[in-house]
Amino acid sequence: MVQHRPHTTVVLAMSADGKIADVTRSPARFGSKTDKAHLEKQIAASDAALFGAGTLKAYGTTLTVSHPQLLQKRIQAGKPPQPIHIVITHTAKLDPEIRFFQQPVRRWLLTTTTGAAFWQKRPEFEQILVFETPRGKIDIAAASQHLLTLGIAQLVVMGGGELVASMLELDLIDEFWLTVCPLIIGGANAPTPVEGRGFPPQLAPRLQIVEVYTVEQEVFLHYRISRGEG
Repeated sequence: MVQHRPHTTVVLAMSADGKIADVTRSPARFGSKTDKAHLEKQIAASDAALFGAGTLKAYGTTLTVSHPQLLQKRIQAGKPPQPIHIVITHTAKLDPEIRFFQQPVRRWLLTTTTGAAFWQKRPEFEQILVFETPRGKIDIAAASQHLLTLGIAQLVVMGGGELVASMLELDLIDEFWLTVCPLIIGGANAPTPVEGRGFPPQLAPRLQIVEVYTVEQEVFLHYRISRGEG
């Protein structure tokens, strides 16, 4: 089936009880060096990385490609050293002083007309993409199709759960990489990989396991969205 949008992979680390952060939504640093290297590899294989404002605010930075072999592989493929890093946010209320804006990456902003107003004449974002529904929300489906026309064929999504839920509802996700880390976080309000309204069982997206492996105490799960291809 031809997709008129980027091939999209979600990459997240979670606790054994399925939490991607604690109840205070503090930065989730429970993944190991192996998990960080795994995330870097997925970013290096992409044309762009997409993440929400909450994820950016929690960390203040994004993960750049630094491993020499990954950098060399991108250059040999005719790609720039770093993929584009796209922040998706309705309000775009971001602190221009955070370290993200000093990192050596190309930054794009995907937002609404209101969100774009503050950033339009500023240098932080190379491109500001405005795709808005009649209700004033971001039109993620239209934006995704447009990204393909801009040369984004491989997209990696790094959270958070609300963004992933919105994209799942619109059938905009193809694969999941989930790292299960050996701790229990708990908390009814702690964020999970997929937030939103949830899916009734008969409409829940189905997954096919592609691969699974363990490194020390972490489990790496690779799933593909099942669309009935057999």
